[in-house]
Amino acid sequence: MNNRQEKQVKKIRRDAFADSHPIVNLIYFIFVIGFAMMSLHPVSLGIAFWGAVSYSICLNGRRALYQNLRYMLPVVILTALINPAFSHQGVTILRYLPSGNPLTLESILYGIAAAVMLVTVLCWFSSFNRIMTSDKMIYLFGRLAPYLSIVLSMTLKFLPEFTARIRQVYQAQKAAGCVMSGKYFKRLRTGMRVISSAATWALERAVITGDSMKSRGYGLKGRTAYSLFHFRKSDGCCLVVILAAGSFVAAGMIRGVIDWQYYPDITENGSDGMGTAVFAGYLLLVSLPCVMHLYQAIRERKKR
Repeated sequence: MNNRQEKQVKKIRRDAFADSHPIVNLIYFIFVIGFAMMSLHPVSLGIAFWGAVSYSICLNGRRALYQNLRYMLPVVILTALINPAFSHQGVTILRYLPSGNPLTLESILYGIAAAVMLVTVLCWFSSFNRIMTSDKMIYLFGRLAPYLSIVLSMTLKFLPEFTARIRQVYQAQKAAGCVMSGKYFKRLRTGMRVISSAATWALERAVITGDSMKSRGYGLKGRTAYSLFHFRKSDGCCLVVILAAGSFVAAGMIRGVIDWQYYPDITENGSDGMGTAVFAGYLLLVSLPCVMHLYQAIRERKKR
């Protein structure tokens, strides 16, 4: 095996949570993405952010951290600056803007919390797109809603394939000497030609996929489908942990145990003892894929 083949083997990362049953993956992402959007408590935001980034690193390696930071930092800074410019609520006035509106500490902190929530949800959706493949979506929704499942599976595959196609078209036009450089309008014309070609390819591929699935009898009553997914004992244990931790955290959020108020002043409405237990359950929930990944890596290393 040469060095290039060794690098390709290292890039292929097995993940225990990704190998779980699709229903386990789907329920988990419903819980973590829903919780990430429901609570703006600083502790819950930190737990959700840590879990999303850690699992992204487990899936994609260290390069995922640098790729995430490229859009995380600008979003956090931009949101933290935009929110105080439009929202002037809060009792802690830091100074007055040239327009005469007050700049409050509460509006700045709320902007930072909203930005962290946004990047956390985007990071979770990135892992969702990686884990929930088209085969899993068709397995879950193929019988209940066949047309919805095929649309969802095609949508999940659309963005990465469309991005890769744009790169291929651009490299092909660059090799043929058709790429215009220099003025802004020339570069814009090149970009429009590349996107037009990639969009035409995407539409044609969608039509071909639909015709192919229809010709194979997809969605007809009584049609059976072969599947590689089997619900194992480990999937049952994982699902029990997810449902227990997720239900406990959901009950705590519904009861207002970890409520956090930014306006008009910063106030925590929850109780300390019960809030700590909810945070511990939330930490267990978001850490589950990373723990499974590390456990599998340790077992494989011992076998070697």
